[in-house]
Parts: sequence; C-alpha cells; structure tokens
Amino acid sequence: MAGLGDPPGGTPEGAPGGGEDEYRSVVFDESFVRAARLQEFSAQERITDHAPAVRRRPPLRRAGLSRQALVLVVLIAVAFGTAIYMGVRHPYQNPSAQRAAEPARMTVVPLAPRGRVPGADDAGFLYEHSPAAGFRTAAEGVPLPGARRTAHFSEDQVLNALTTAKNYIVRSALDPDVLGGREVRSVRVLLDPDQLHQFDESFERPTADGRHAPTGWLVRFDPLRAELADPEIRVNGSLRALETDASTLEVTADHTMVYALRPAGDQRAGTSLFTVRRELTFRYDREDLRLHQTRLVASYVQAGPLSCAEDSANHLRPLLAGQTAGTGAPAGTDPYTSDDAAALCGTLAASAQPKV
Repeated sequence: MAGLGDPPGGTPEGAPGGGEDEYRSVVFDESFVRAARLQEFSAQERITDHAPAVRRRPPLRRAGLSRQALVLVVLIAVAFGTAIYMGVRHPYQNPSAQRAAEPARMTVVPLAPRGRVPGADDAGFLYEHSPAAGFRTAAEGVPLPGARRTAHFSEDQVLNALTTAKNYIVRSALDPDVLGGREVRSVRVLLDPDQLHQFDESFERPTADGRHAPTGWLVRFDPLRAELADPEIRVNGSLRALETDASTLEVTADHTMVYALRPAGDQRAGTSLFTVRRELTFRYDREDLRLHQTRLVASYVQAGPLSCAEDSANHLRPLLAGQTAGTGAPAGTDPYTSDDAAALCGTLAASAQPKV
C-alpha cells in the first residue's frame, strides 16, 4: 500500500526516493507570490463575471525614487557643481588680472629753431615749400600695411592690432578736439585698463618724469597760444607688427605730423608750420585684441619749433611765425633724484622749415 502522500501507483520509476520531487527546494514565500504578474481568479469570480482563468496584476510600486528620477537628480547635481566650478575658475579669465601693470615710458624732445620761424598767409603755400609737400592728409597718411599671420596669431588678429594702433594715432594726433586740449577720453578708451591709472595721473598731475607727460600720450597745443590754421594735417609714416612671444603682439609706429598753426584767436595773423615726429610702441595680448584695446609701452616725441626754456610735458607751446627761441635754457635737473628725467632739447634743422 502506498504511503501517506505518495501517488496511488507508488513513486514513479526513476524519481527521487523518499517522496521528494525536484521542486521541493523551491520556496514559494509571500514576496514571491505577490511579485507574480499573473493571478488566478477564484471559482466564484469566474462563475460570476465569466472572466478568464487568470488576470494580469499591475506592477508593484517600489518604495523610494525610481531609477529615472535618481539619474535625473544626479545629472542636476553634476551640472550645478560644474557651473560653480566654472564661475570660480573661468577658462577665459582676463589675463590683465594676472599680470602686473607695465608703465609707459615717454620722452618729449623740444626742437629749437636757429632763427626766426618762417611764416606766410597761406598754409598751402607753406606745405608746398616744405618737406611735407608729398605727405598725405590726415588719416590717409596712416595707411595699414598688409597683415600676415604669425606663429601664434591669425591674420585677423594681426590686422586687429594694426587697426587699433592706427585708431590710437588718429585720435591722439589728428583730432582737433584733442589738439586743442578739449578732449582726452577718445584716447583713453583705447588703452588697456592696467594703464588707465597712469594715464589719469598724467593729466591730473603732469610732470616731465618720463612717466606722466600728457604730450607723451597725445599731441595737444596750449590753447592760449596756438590754434589750427588748416584742419588738413599732413602725415607720413609706417606701421609694423611682429610677434614677441606666444602671447604677445607688438606694433611699432613711426609717423611725422605737420600742422599749420596761427596765434590763438587771431585769424588774420600769419601761419607757420609745426612738426611732430612720434615713435610709438604698442603691445597686445589676446584680451586686448578681443576688446580692441592696446598698451602703450614707449613714446618718443620730437617736436618743434619750440623753446627749450618752456615746459613741453603738459602742453606744446609752439613758436609761431616770426618768433625765435631766445637764449633760455631748460630747467635744471637734480642728479640726486631718480624721479626726474633729464631735460632734453634739440635743434630744429633749417631743412625741416619751409623755404619762404
């Protein structure tokens, strides 16, 4: 007779002995049952609703955040952290904040005439009989050379540097408002922010110390002494760009400007010519190029006819038609003081004057 729990015919041949089957090790606990996607209807439900034998159960909702929500939270946290990092350490941080300001060096040399300053009633007549006869007029006398790329700067960047240098020359030496001492801001806005303090000090407390001479930054005449007799200023010169290192472009400018002047407020007075030669050195980093600004590194100015006895740092005080330089000497220089630059003076060659 079959044992309790055994099949009526006994244990099938080949089945494990002892009444154990192959699924006895599987434990159908409550969690396994609840996780089943199919659920069998009860007999009453099948009779009442004529429903199929089984139905599909909705998936169980797990406690806590879903995987998609967790991924979204992580992404937001990463983006927020990246934004904070970029704000603290910006890859395009202004290089000017990392470098020390380089003061501009400037020298203004007055050129004294040997005799009386030649004059005439017509500025055109003076130009025709002077070395400036073949010079171009105003900004046309500051042509841009061909721009070529360098090892670390593109052609557009080189052209940008040359154009900014030209703008500086035109604004600082050819603008009637600047020449008359009425305007400086148009020049100031072209300078690197590192040099603005030196520029402002030069006009607030001008001095011939090689650092704070307004006439080193721009050309301006004493408005009480002289004014333009002809707005068509004659100009001739050149611009040259080169790369000094992987992060710096340098532009050198050498221009001669010739102005027709007369005594301030006297339109009937005779006209004379005044000559200024400026040799300027500009430097640019990539931030300067992006902002169309420049750093004036050095300014060497020769101007005349001037009297060596008068201060030419703040304003140029031209000698006009019929005037002479006199016998005055420049102010003395204290060799024990390193703050003052030695006073310089030259002689204006007769060949530089109009033949009248």
